[in-house]
Amino acid sequence: MMETQGDWMFTVVPIFMGAIFILVIGIILFTIIKSIGTWNKNNQSPRLNSNAQVVTKRTSVRGGGETNARSLYYVTFEFDSGDRLELQVDGQEYGQLVEGDYGELTFQGTRYLGFTRHR
Repeated sequence: MMETQGDWMFTVVPIFMGAIFILVIGIILFTIIKSIGTWNKNNQSPRLNSNAQVVTKRTSVRGGGETNARSLYYVTFEFDSGDRLELQVDGQEYGQLVEGDYGELTFQGTRYLGFTRHR
């Protein structure tokens, strides 16, 4: 009976490990392809300037524990039409933008390019 269990383990474990390996590689490839698609779509989008107001800001922290933590910064802008758009910004821009600021937003697709306040 012990030999039967041992043979079963040598059959199932390699298949299971192979499936996990293929799954991990698939997730990595999907992420890379999706990122390239977003980058390409942003490059093909026109650069737009539009009046907008900073409505809200948020952060997202990734990593930590035994790896380096990384903060991502997001700002939501509301256009005169009432439409809203959330864009990822760098830390310096995040610190300079204040909820309620009104000005001209420059963006390309989902890529934040700048914000100039109106006085």
